[in-house]
Amino acid sequence: MGKKSILVTGANGLLGQKIVNQLKGRKDVELIATSKGENRRLIQDFNYVSLDITSAKEVAEIMKEYKPDVVINTAAMTNVDACEDNQDKCWDINVNAVDYLLKESIRYDSHLIHLSTDFVFDGEDGPYSESDEPNPLSCYAKSKLASEELIMNSGYENTAVARTIIVFGTGDNLSRGNLILWAKGALEKQSPINVVDDQFRAPTLAEDLAKGCILIADKNAKGIYHLSGPDTMSILEIVKRIGLFYNLSTDCVTAIKTGTLNQTAARPPKTGFVIEKAKNELGYHPLGLEEALTFLADQI
Repeated sequence: MGKKSILVTGANGLLGQKIVNQLKGRKDVELIATSKGENRRLIQDFNYVSLDITSAKEVAEIMKEYKPDVVINTAAMTNVDACEDNQDKCWDINVNAVDYLLKESIRYDSHLIHLSTDFVFDGEDGPYSESDEPNPLSCYAKSKLASEELIMNSGYENTAVARTIIVFGTGDNLSRGNLILWAKGALEKQSPINVVDDQFRAPTLAEDLAKGCILIADKNAKGIYHLSGPDTMSILEIVKRIGLFYNLSTDCVTAIKTGTLNQTAARPPKTGFVIEKAKNELGYHPLGLEEALTFLADQI
């Protein structure tokens, strides 16, 4: 067996970094890590190429040069309110770029693995399985569903969609923070924070999600997979459990309702995933929140 070439987009992002970490030491994989602009990693011991996925020309050139066996697309515009405010940009990154990647994947028969989100659901009836009917509430959510449908309706079967929920972890020079580290920082400072108690999610350790994506690649799996942490809880409970884990007081936390936040984009109230399909077909076994926090504590 020759090496399997795997091209990762969004390699500077949290998930992209974890996928690169897990693939770069593998003897059976030729890794091509791509992101827009410079490589932001502290240790640059892997093949990195700058790629703007919103440029059809750049996507075509890179795919022609490497003809990868697998493409894992982690690049996306994920700030939900920013997507609402910049809908053209959101669509360009989250939908048009996926169209370019899909066309080139078809050309070179690459296995396209595309990341999506729990936000494709309206949150009225979570946790959700892969067969449940999406009903997106925001521009971000609509863009992610549109990209899924582009792939699923293309007639090209060498594809998979991996949906996930609140990804957390540490990384190098990340452009966005994440809920867990934000909450830990606020509780350490005992700064007063407002936390919603009417949104329910299943927080997902970035390493677990990376493993899930790589399992899809290794097993050449097709179709939709739900890859999240195993437990669904309110955002308030997440913050309280972080406090408990680190032995930090949560007296500075005020529980509030989503409606008081005046956020630009609507959020689904309760998501969470049924992950039995990923467990049974992929061997995906994510850590519970406390186990994930223990894992994270070693990194921090």
